[in-house]
Amino acid sequence: MRVFVTGGTGLIGSTVVAELLGNGHSVLALTRSETSAAAAEAAGAQSLRGGLADLDVLRSGVAETDGVVHLAFSNDFSSPEALARGVAEESAALAALGDALVGSDRPLVTVSGTPVAAGRPSTEADPLPTDGPVGGRSVAVMRALGLASQGVRSSAVRLPRTVHNEGTGGFAGLLTNIARQSGVSGYPGDGAQRWPAVHALDAAVLFRLALEQAPAGSAWHAVADEGDAVRDIAAVIGRRLDVPVRSVPTETYGPLGTIFETDQPSSSAHTREALGWEPRHPALLADLEKIQP
Repeated sequence: MRVFVTGGTGLIGSTVVAELLGNGHSVLALTRSETSAAAAEAAGAQSLRGGLADLDVLRSGVAETDGVVHLAFSNDFSSPEALARGVAEESAALAALGDALVGSDRPLVTVSGTPVAAGRPSTEADPLPTDGPVGGRSVAVMRALGLASQGVRSSAVRLPRTVHNEGTGGFAGLLTNIARQSGVSGYPGDGAQRWPAVHALDAAVLFRLALEQAPAGSAWHAVADEGDAVRDIAAVIGRRLDVPVRSVPTETYGPLGTIFETDQPSSSAHTREALGWEPRHPALLADLEKIQP
């Protein structure tokens, strides 16, 4: 299958591209710069220059391929306004990708976060939250899944709060960056809240399986670790960076603060059983041991 991939040179996207290429697919990667184009081509993909705001370019990528894996996002969490702009840009891009696939029976694999379920790990059957700072992403994903009734084999891979590789990535990576800058490895509240996690190489396998097998309108959980306590994550970061570990105000984390303080364990039992997905790479706390001081 020839696959159009957005976000193909990021931490997650680069592993997805490698996984697709290693399993007999070819890749057309959306690239915003000469640097990212060179990286995509070095990995064995073909490059299509453009960004998420270039809707005509996105439509041309769909026209040239047999399916789509959408991963790109601005990842600008510097302010509520910047985050809102990123959500709006992605929503328009995903709508353009989905509309271009209507009636084709081709796959569209998109991405969201795992939901929160009070008092238990969330499952694939739980709805995505549409409120909060990134609620707009959930609305866009649900619209894409709704295209199942219009001849699109759409599916969503729900990623946990930390997708990691070699000690970097995800919310744990943000905690590490903040600890480097502030000299404190912090966590909001008492740190008992749990975050699910997955290694990027394991997540990449699930994206491929969804592309190849997922029924239209389905959602899947790329969860290896159901939930590590945030204070345990901060403790490893603090030890690796040799900085103190303590609770800090929720406001430390800007627009993500309310998400950071939420208990949000998640299960992937259905995904493992239905798609035969089995994580094989290091768990989060072990992978964080690779953080360089």
